[in-house]
Amino acid sequence: MFEEKRVPDRQVRAMQTETTVRVYLACSPAVADDALGKQAFERGGTTWLVPSFRLAAYLSGNGSKPGHERVLAVDLTREGFERLFREHVEWVPERDLDHTALNFQAILISSEPAREGMIAISDVTPVMRDVAGLLATDQLHLAVKLVPHEPPYPLAEALAKAIDAAG
Repeated sequence: MFEEKRVPDRQVRAMQTETTVRVYLACSPAVADDALGKQAFERGGTTWLVPSFRLAAYLSGNGSKPGHERVLAVDLTREGFERLFREHVEWVPERDLDHTALNFQAILISSEPAREGMIAISDVTPVMRDVAGLLATDQLHLAVKLVPHEPPYPLAEALAKAIDAAG
């Protein structure tokens, strides 16, 4: 008999390589310019880090909300990424490109961006705005090509339990 494979209720999805994982951070233009120039963040600020491009787009209004006009991609080592889970995590509905809530939850991590484990910071605001522009003109087929591939992140059983990934 056919059995439908269901997406888990809670899932960490992220753009990743064998050695790195990407998270997104929405911030003001001044913070973005400083972080891009120094390839580091100033100490003393806790913020939400999101491994989902679509959720980052939703939370920042595609880079249009006051104080969130820029969206940065922060590439971390896998160890650095997993260290973030020791901070506060929250599960919220994942979003589609049009910001519709999906039937599974994505993770938000409240943390101060760590210096250790950080490999690079880049600005993805132009891509996010291009996606929004394509969607506004009913060009979904082109918009999806700009969105990074974000497969499920493999969590060790203890880590999955610690962040309540089982739902």
